Amino acid sequence: MKGRKVLITGGTGGLGLGVTPAVLAQGADVTITYRNPQEVERLKAILPPADFARVNFITANLEEESSVANIINRMGQVDVLIHLVGGFSMGKTHEYSYDSWQHEFAINLNTTFLTCKYSLQKMLETGYGRIVTVSSRAALEPAGQLAAYSAAKAGVVAFTKAIADETKGTNITANVVLPSVIDTPKNRQAMGAENADKWVKAESIAELICFLGSDAAKDIRGAAIPIYGSI
Repeated sequence: MKGRKVLITGGTGGLGLGVTPAVLAQGADVTITYRNPQEVERLKAILPPADFARVNFITANLEEESSVANIINRMGQVDVLIHLVGGFSMGKTHEYSYDSWQHEFAINLNTTFLTCKYSLQKMLETGYGRIVTVSSRAALEPAGQLAAYSAAKAGVVAFTKAIADETKGTNITANVVLPSVIDTPKNRQAMGAENADKWVKAESIAELICFLGSDAAKDIRGAAIPIYGSI
């Protein structure tokens, strides 16, 4: 990805702490969207100072179409989209609020649509692009109290595969990774660390994402790749 213009959404989050340094290590020029300035400082603390010159941080609400369009217009060119933004909540279906249902789809599926839509427009102009989205094991193996999350993440898989079909015959690819529980500080706090050694590491997901975002992955399109750790 050396010299490529890469957009990483959620690059300051728990998964982003693994993915962003890996992408920068490939020599990419990176634009990162964020909502929380504290997360930006947390990311900067683990990055080599020399990498700062290749990072552009943009505050954005990816649930608003105008905000996403503005990001892409400011970048001018998008060679690689790595869409990490997502959210998670649980609840029994008969007790789950419609507002919560709508939020799960907004944060997981609507943001995927908007970032892919506007990134794809730029990729079609240049004839090159790599799109990598993040779904979940829950998309393939739905469980009780995860109905909204599972449905939204299943939508991410279907949507990404549709883009891959639309871009056949081009040098644009679209693929999706499906992690199980990711070993992040937030998940350890929420779920306890008893089984954390079995969770998939953010760094492992980063290696997979970097490959899918590279020139070498030109023949992989429409793949939904599980990455579960040892659970």
